Amino acid sequence: MSNEAQESPKLDTTVPQTARIWNYLLGGKDNFAVDRAVGDQILVGQPELAENARLSRAFLVRAVRYLAGEAGVRQFLDIGTGLPTANNTHEVAQSVAPDSRIVYVDNDPLVLAHARALLTSKPEGVTSYIDANMFDMDLVLREAGRTLDLSQPVAVLFMGVLGHVEDDAVAQAMVRQALAAVPSGSYLALYDGTDLSPEVVEAARLWNESAALPYHLRSPARLAQFFDGMELVDPGLVAVTRWRPDTEKPEIDQYGGVGRKL
Repeated sequence: MSNEAQESPKLDTTVPQTARIWNYLLGGKDNFAVDRAVGDQILVGQPELAENARLSRAFLVRAVRYLAGEAGVRQFLDIGTGLPTANNTHEVAQSVAPDSRIVYVDNDPLVLAHARALLTSKPEGVTSYIDANMFDMDLVLREAGRTLDLSQPVAVLFMGVLGHVEDDAVAQAMVRQALAAVPSGSYLALYDGTDLSPEVVEAARLWNESAALPYHLRSPARLAQFFDGMELVDPGLVAVTRWRPDTEKPEIDQYGGVGRKL
C-alpha cells in the first residue's frame, strides 16, 4: 500500500473517536476504553445500534459488489473509510474484479496505522491510502489522481461520514466537487443516519455529547439531494436493508443509495 506523506494528528486515547466507536459497535478490537464508554452509553438507549452498524456495513458490501460487477467499475475512491474490518471495499471489489484500484481516505492516525498494515491489494490491482481530511477535497482529489485515472469512471463512496458535516450546503459542495472531478459513467454511493425515530435522535444526542466529531442526522429528503442530477440505481434511496438485500432484514434508520453520473 502506498501513502502520500501528509502530517497526521497524534493518537489521543483520552478522546473518543468516531472510527473507534464504530469499530466497537461492529465488534472490533481496535478501540479504547473511552470509545467503549461512549458506545455503551449509546447502546443503553438504543441497543439495536450495534446490529444497525453491521447492517449498514452490509450495504457497503452489496453496493461495492454491484459497482464492480453489474456496473463494471474498476476504480473506487472511499472517502472516510474508517478502521479496517471484514469485507473492506478493496476486498469486495477485487473479489469481483481483481484488477480494481481502490484509494482509501481518512485522517485518523489509528486508521492510518491499520490501513498500512492490513489493506493489501491483490497483485492484479492496487490499494492505496491517503492521509487527508475529507474537508480538503482539493488534496483528496489531487492525491487520488496519483493512483486512479480520473478520466475513467470512478465510484465515489461516502459511507456514513457526511453526517459529520453539519451544513447541507458544505456537504453537498464536497460531493459535487468529488463528482465534478470524474467523468460521466461514474457513481456515487453513500449512506447516513436519518432522523425518522426519536430513539435515533436521542442516540445522536448522546454521541455528540462525548464524541470528538459530532454527527448530524438528516431526513431522507435531505439525503436525496446528494443525488441531484444523477440517475439513481434501483431501488433508489431507501433504508440500507431494503437496497438489493441478500436476505430479509428489518428496516432501519440508515438510508443509502447508488447513483450514476450522467
